[in-house]
Amino acid sequence: MFLLLQARQAGLSDSMVIGVYIFYNLVYALFAFPMGKLADRVGLQKIIVVGLALFAAVYLGMATGHGIGLYMVLFMLYGLYAAATEGISKAWISSITHKKDTATAIGNFAGLQSICTMMASALTGLIWHYWGATTAFIATGVVTLLVMVYFMLLPAPQGNHEQESVQS
Repeated sequence: MFLLLQARQAGLSDSMVIGVYIFYNLVYALFAFPMGKLADRVGLQKIIVVGLALFAAVYLGMATGHGIGLYMVLFMLYGLYAAATEGISKAWISSITHKKDTATAIGNFAGLQSICTMMASALTGLIWHYWGATTAFIATGVVTLLVMVYFMLLPAPQGNHEQESVQS
């Protein structure tokens, strides 16, 4: 929502804001399957890290520029981010949990993700309110880069999914 709000505050009409949102969803839908195939080949963790890099690029891009052209590129990157993280994060969880606990683990992840998203959005809203949109986007981008580094430092999971990829 912060991305759409920024696009609207930068002067895009309501129709254009809806258009960039539709464009984001189209990119996400078109690239979810190819990203999943790529993750099966190169590893889930690597694609999630790429997704986080895309997310950081989008938020840092929102902090630095304006214009429909830039917003189209940023919403395209945001669609690629979603394609690189949404399903793949659940696949990663599936690969590191016991088969009998997979649904519980994914449910816990979804619940915790929702709570963390709500808390992060509230904090970002406060930053936006007190220090402006640019600060909110930069803070989000920087925190995402830190999370990306954390994921890069994690050892590759040795669960079932990764082993099956190696055997194929």
